[in-house]
Amino acid sequence: MSIEINHIIVPATDKKTSARFLADILGLEVGEPVSHFQPLQIGPVGLDYDDASEIRPMHIAFLVDDSTFDAAHRRLLDGHIPTYADPGRNQPGQINHRYGGRGVYFDDPDKHLFELM
Repeated sequence: MSIEINHIIVPATDKKTSARFLADILGLEVGEPVSHFQPLQIGPVGLDYDDASEIRPMHIAFLVDDSTFDAAHRRLLDGHIPTYADPGRNQPGQINHRYGGRGVYFDDPDKHLFELM
């Protein structure tokens, strides 16, 4: 049996702004709208942003290589976007070194917590 995630719907107060925010951090291009979704393709999984009036923040972690981590982390710092070493946001401005690598957390405009690891 083969199972993989195809896409995740991400609620946003402004789907275009939220998709563009993450795309800019990760160095990706936002896709063309599909129906009422604003898609952002990340590897084999699509994030389909959709406008919503109520947001329940999600946590999404991205496993990235060292050069992608460095570039994305630099964009976060250059954009003065608060970063944290932990999901509780108790270690601002730091990165973690769990599992022999590096990790950093940051919030998008709707307080979805993203993690680069």
